[in-house]
Amino acid sequence: MSESPPLSPCIAVCVLDPASGYCRGCFRTIDEIAQWPALAAEEKRRILTAVTARRRQKAGGAAASPG
Repeated sequence: MSESPPLSPCIAVCVLDPASGYCRGCFRTIDEIAQWPALAAEEKRRILTAVTARRRQKAGGAAASPG
């Protein structure tokens, strides 16, 4: 079974959040961004799973904040 490697989650909002260390656009670390082109498809999928969790955590944290 030959699957295409996942596409980058980059949305061209390239700003690293100093508190979390994640890009505010794609929720990857600077190391994950830099290594992306050389990573195996399996590792890219692992990062995408982590990105999804980071987004959910950020959304949940924002919703839980008083305001």
